[in-house]
Amino acid sequence: MTPKYSLVHLTAADCPPPDFIRLAAKAGFDCVSLRSIPTRMHREEKSVGENITGKMPFALSENPALLRETRRAAKTEGIEIHDTENARIFDGVNVQDYEKDLEAAAELGIHHILTNIWTEDAMFYEDAFGRLCDLGAQYDLSVNLEFVTWSGVKDLNAASELLRRVNRPNQGIVLDTLHFYRSGNTVKDLEGLPKEWFRYVHLCDCPAEIPMEREELIRTGLEERMIPGSGAVDMRAILKQIPHVVRGIEIPNRRMTEQMGMEAYLTKALADTKKYLDDSE
Repeated sequence: MTPKYSLVHLTAADCPPPDFIRLAAKAGFDCVSLRSIPTRMHREEKSVGENITGKMPFALSENPALLRETRRAAKTEGIEIHDTENARIFDGVNVQDYEKDLEAAAELGIHHILTNIWTEDAMFYEDAFGRLCDLGAQYDLSVNLEFVTWSGVKDLNAASELLRRVNRPNQGIVLDTLHFYRSGNTVKDLEGLPKEWFRYVHLCDCPAEIPMEREELIRTGLEERMIPGSGAVDMRAILKQIPHVVRGIEIPNRRMTEQMGMEAYLTKALADTKKYLDDSE
């Protein structure tokens, strides 16, 4: 089966969803991953914001006109909106507050949402993740946990342990190759995990050296991701374990986009990624 390639919104986070869809179509992608779920932030919560997660998303649930334009753009361009993010879990969050965002996602034909965890309170985030899965099921949405090296759930092992405890039929894991590499996971960690947990991945590359400072992990993760095949991450080995997944390309890189322009950068990224991964098939 020919794999699908998705453009992940963090790559061009300032781009409104309709324009982002048109950009993805011009570059040759099959589908897109949007950032359309704003953080429903507790008034005392300070740790989840633009400084650690990138530009704030476009709240489609609060903008019916933008929602309609996004739907029209996807239909006109023949682009699937595969998934959206990010229903974050953090201290004080009430996941029920995300319901209107999940409803908007369902209106766009989306079947998958992403979450990650920004609290160290394991009892709280286990309960919240389970409740978010239950809420997602009402809208035919899978809920997929992305582990992030500077978050509360930092690696694949912690993510898989959480899923085993929560045990919902619509739960899953988003494997971001940057976080996989920088958290010290190996391909062996994928062995034995249920394949159905993995619906899509975020692909990018990075240098072999891993930053030691949290601030540098964040900065490079938001501004200096590399095109797959140009760095140290063995994405071929990863995808051999989960070959069925949609291949999301998430490569925000300020220098490259300033030099090349966004459309040329994305066109090159998709072509280079396909060439690199096709070599392993």
